Amino acid sequence: MSSVRLVSDSERELLPAVSASEVFSWAICSYIAIGAMCLAMIGTWLVWFSTSLQHSFQEDQIRTSCQRVMPDTADRCFDTVVIQRGGVRR
Repeated sequence: MSSVRLVSDSERELLPAVSASEVFSWAICSYIAIGAMCLAMIGTWLVWFSTSLQHSFQEDQIRTSCQRVMPDTADRCFDTVVIQRGGVRR
């Protein structure tokens, strides 16, 4: 059985008229939209991760300097410095 057959004029009028360019343009648009969404999600995660990492390094530096300057009251020093810089107390 062959997969190709001749179509008469009467049968051709019943077939839907969807061109290949319409299907191709929708496929391109959907790939672009999905790609843009994936890039936005990855970019957002990278910004969040870098902010979190920077915040962690700053806390470590503050804690180390407080431990060096005031070893007896390092926790109180840390809380005071964080509050003065606009952070939230633990």
